[in-house]
Amino acid sequence: MSEPTQPVPVVEREQDGPGHLDQSGSAATYTGRPTPEGDGADGRFWSPRRIPAALVAVVVLGASGILLYDVAAVRAGHSAMHWRRVLAGELAHRPLNDVWVLTGAGVAAALGLWLVVLAVTPGLRAVLPMRRAHTDVRAGLDRDAAAMVLRDRAMQVSGVQSVRVRMKRSRAEVRAVSHFRQLDDVRADLDTVIGEAVQGLGLTRTPGLSVRVARPGKKG
Repeated sequence: MSEPTQPVPVVEREQDGPGHLDQSGSAATYTGRPTPEGDGADGRFWSPRRIPAALVAVVVLGASGILLYDVAAVRAGHSAMHWRRVLAGELAHRPLNDVWVLTGAGVAAALGLWLVVLAVTPGLRAVLPMRRAHTDVRAGLDRDAAAMVLRDRAMQVSGVQSVRVRMKRSRAEVRAVSHFRQLDDVRADLDTVIGEAVQGLGLTRTPGLSVRVARPGKKG
């Protein structure tokens, strides 16, 4: 297993000025460790889509049952249901450019497109895939849990008063407030600590890191 490359931070600094707080920020990119047997291309977990599938199943089952009952009733010598006679008459007399026909076609097309999108997209954006320790086992880490881990590690840095972490698919954004020490020193320590924590998450695609440190705002 190869060692991860060291982060190369890009440092920005804004000095005190009217309407601005003293800040220090950096951004770094980390290359994750390869997974066993070169299996490092796992994508997101696929959502089971239980609610859309259940809704479609209920609608199809209900419509099919009603239509089958009506056809059987007609075959038995009874008259067709009123709604089917009205629908057949409307479809026979309304032109294709009628507003209601176009509206119905648009709704049906939108629902069909929505179902296609659900079928071809993985979903579960809140779950980050982790590296495989065993080829037959997949694990994932919730974004909120990952953000909590990084926040706890950041709060251990001397001078940090509060931290807000936003975990995205490709980047972890850390916004810290420091009430003492030089901001560049606090930011450098955060780069090191959070960088190690990001590597320790064991994600398949190790996210980049953006760290910004500022002084607390003035009260009153």
